[in-house]
Amino acid sequence: MKFSAELFEKYDKPGPRYTSYPTAPSWHDDFGPDGHRTSLEEASQDRGSGLSLYVHIPFCERLCVYCGCATVITRRLERGGPYVDRVLREAQMVRDVLGEDRPVLQHHWGGGTPTFLEPEDLGRLAEGLMALFPLGPGAEVSIEVDPRVTTPAQLEVLRRCGFNRVSMGVQDFDPRVQEAINRVQSFEQTRDLVLAARDLGYESVNLDLVYGLPHQEQASFERSIEKTLELQPDRVACYGYAHVPWLRKHQLAIPQDTLPSGREKLQLYLAALQAFVSLGYEPIGMDHFAKREDGLFAAADDGSLHRNFQGYTTHAAEDLVGFGVTAISEVAGAFAQNAKALKDWEASVDAGRIPTVRGLRRSAEDEARRAVILDLMCRFRLRFADHGGGDAFRAKYGDALEVLAPMQADGLLSIDHEGIAVSELGRMFVRNICMPFDAYLGRKAPEKPMYSRTV
Repeated sequence: MKFSAELFEKYDKPGPRYTSYPTAPSWHDDFGPDGHRTSLEEASQDRGSGLSLYVHIPFCERLCVYCGCATVITRRLERGGPYVDRVLREAQMVRDVLGEDRPVLQHHWGGGTPTFLEPEDLGRLAEGLMALFPLGPGAEVSIEVDPRVTTPAQLEVLRRCGFNRVSMGVQDFDPRVQEAINRVQSFEQTRDLVLAARDLGYESVNLDLVYGLPHQEQASFERSIEKTLELQPDRVACYGYAHVPWLRKHQLAIPQDTLPSGREKLQLYLAALQAFVSLGYEPIGMDHFAKREDGLFAAADDGSLHRNFQGYTTHAAEDLVGFGVTAISEVAGAFAQNAKALKDWEASVDAGRIPTVRGLRRSAEDEARRAVILDLMCRFRLRFADHGGGDAFRAKYGDALEVLAPMQADGLLSIDHEGIAVSELGRMFVRNICMPFDAYLGRKAPEKPMYSRTV
């Protein structure tokens, strides 16, 4: 794969990650509880089709200054129990509208730190949700954990409740980097938890790395990659650090001059790519790598890979319901996001109201462009025949194809009579390739930056 610094400079620009389309900045505040209720009522007619479920648990005992997630920093573990009570009440409200007979294909907990919860509360939340929303055959049941605070006892409770996949944050094993991001985590802590998960029978253990963090250098990051691969994860996610201090004020604690330059950041990713591929991990979509025997590879190989707010998934359920503060649902062609402030979410649930505060119902035009972007993000190819045929596609998206022409000249993609194919080089710039099809970009000048850089 040939790469030039000039190519990097040309395409390294802010852009969405396309975990949804339209993306969250395009949603609006006049889509509230009534809008979400209408979507749920519409989806209630679709009996028997699969469902995805997400729970956001925001609590963390300490702040990782690189983090872009919605968190509540507290050491008061007793806050977990009341939060579980409210999530279950919110889930009951949604179930009352959505109804039964929607088997859950994907059940995922993120945060924050889901294992902030004590084992008793973990079990109570899992059992309560699965009683309301039973798992379907072969469901993927996963949780994100922090090895610094997660115990084998917690993993045992979760496994007993049906969890079969665990994702552990590593970020970087280098002590200097860990100190800079306020996340000191030894290799031994991570190794011991991986071994515990294997012993408990988790079907998949995934590890997350982040490149572009303060003080990261290629040699030290390569050592972190080697240590990560010693643990033989089934999947690895290698994310680019999104430095967005205008959105996450705590990132101001990271001095700009400690961050790798754009070109250095790219070299970190290329080092990871080479290491993973050399040991049999296949690149899947953007940021993800999986062993060939893993279901994520199979989904990428047969074209069934899907992308939503949890990233890439093998289970493309039609609807997704999200519970907890800031959680996002995607139901009957509409997005709905819960209150972002914990006290506001709590007040809504306590008052018996669905806590939606913003969202968007997709138009027919949105659906068409979403399908294009999903093809490019998940399959790295697009067949005109799947989008009305070549003539219709060119007529509808002629302006986008004009923008793609220089990218084709640069070797990022090819366009022929059958469709668009993203090259190996172009996969690194797939966000750029999707952006010309985004009708919301550039509609109005943003008051402040909204997106991280694409490379």
